[in-house]
Amino acid sequence: MEFEFSKAGIAWRKKQERKKKQKQERISRRKKVKAENIVRYRRVEPILDYMKYWRIVRQWAKVRYQLSQEDLDILFFLYSEQYFDKTKFAEFEQVLPWDKKRFKSLLEREWIHVWRKSGGGHKALYELTIKARSCITTLYKKLNGEDFPISETANPMFRKNASYTDKVYRKYMLNLRKESQQLRRLSR
Repeated sequence: MEFEFSKAGIAWRKKQERKKKQKQERISRRKKVKAENIVRYRRVEPILDYMKYWRIVRQWAKVRYQLSQEDLDILFFLYSEQYFDKTKFAEFEQVLPWDKKRFKSLLEREWIHVWRKSGGGHKALYELTIKARSCITTLYKKLNGEDFPISETANPMFRKNASYTDKVYRKYMLNLRKESQQLRRLSR
């Protein structure tokens, strides 16, 4: 019993009380942080959500316009370029899988055309055709929420002889169409 009232005993008791108090403070801080986290991590709807349905839009464009993914990528790159030469084309083509005939293929299929022929010390300049510009504009509209056409003539994915992959994407397009129609009704 004498130990409890000695200087060592009093110091030991104070130390134990401090430890207990610190432990309670840590626990209360954890509870406070947990309560703050609930408020801190609220889900905020993104303002721009363009790429959410990019895979569906890309597949639709590949089937509709008979383009590869690389062709679409290069057309998106060239869309902002008014005029370009082969070096500008080759600059972006470096990040794509190697295809020696890509430029010639796009030229022959009329996705790009000659704006100025070479000669007189000038390089040949090219630009996207109206067909290519309208294709990219349509893709941007689809990404912004415009409905996909559901007729067989306007959308090859709705043909009876469509592949299994196209049928899966077609089902998703119909779901997207229903969602967008509901959103339009609610916004009225």
